[in-house]
Amino acid sequence: MPFFAGSARPWSDDRTRALLRAPSADSDKRSRGVVALRTGSDAYPGAAVLGVEGAWRAGSGYVRYIGPRRAADLVLARRPETVTTEPGSTAVRAEAWVIGSGTDAATRTEPETAVLRALLAGADPVVVDAGALDLLPAAHAPVIATPHAGEFARLRATLGLGGLVADTLRDPAARVRAVQETAEALGGAVLLKGAITLVADDTGVIAVEAGSSWLATAGTGDVLAGVIGALVAADRAAGGTTALAELAAAAAWLHGFAGRIASGAAAGGPGRPIVALEVADTLPAAVAHLRNGHDRVRGDDEHDRETQEDRA
Repeated sequence: MPFFAGSARPWSDDRTRALLRAPSADSDKRSRGVVALRTGSDAYPGAAVLGVEGAWRAGSGYVRYIGPRRAADLVLARRPETVTTEPGSTAVRAEAWVIGSGTDAATRTEPETAVLRALLAGADPVVVDAGALDLLPAAHAPVIATPHAGEFARLRATLGLGGLVADTLRDPAARVRAVQETAEALGGAVLLKGAITLVADDTGVIAVEAGSSWLATAGTGDVLAGVIGALVAADRAAGGTTALAELAAAAAWLHGFAGRIASGAAAGGPGRPIVALEVADTLPAAVAHLRNGHDRVRGDDEHDRETQEDRA
């Protein structure tokens, strides 16, 4: 495909499959990776639910949520397995953190800002979304920034990079250059969401094209942040050193594939409207299909045809 020539390398189902870690007979909940999320707010509590659900459904063995009581109650109502902690707590161990989803930097309190800055100054990998992106210039932790187009422009401004004209991200080559430049300025990984998701670090740019246009709906980015956290935590808990950009690309591919299954597009049909929780709910099926060596799901007509052939 011309888009990739000399600019971004395509990601595949095989590369995603290689990075999915299944539990062994010796595994326990913590050895599968602990993900901690400081996400959601009183204004946007659903983001907490979606991120936690994404982390669980992508295979995390232990998920901890730290956030306001309203969001925590919704998380527990949906996923009672989750361990919740009061926002003031700082003594939390995790292999990966997810911060910012469903929050607003303009209304963030000083104590919360201090906690987030401490995480970004630490050694644990941090997935940084939405309302925490403004804190990235001071980060020293290994980070994966996950902006959409509007947040990407603001992140570049925060990093002191040139602004983007409205049509810049419509040009594939310019989009690749912009995300590469941003990752280099950040000193971490940047995942720019879109119909073709780009993931960059200082080694280059990865292009992930596995999703469905039906994924363009509120909340799917919150699910993706949780999936990234789960894959990073599993890798680090197992002693892995996989590049964060590759883990983010694998998460984006898995998330996109789940979206295709949920919408019906993976079976070859035109697809249908979906909501974010459906994407999260479909993640286990996406993992199962991928581990079985399939990146396509049979439709009902295909299944009926094969059944008739078997009976003939």
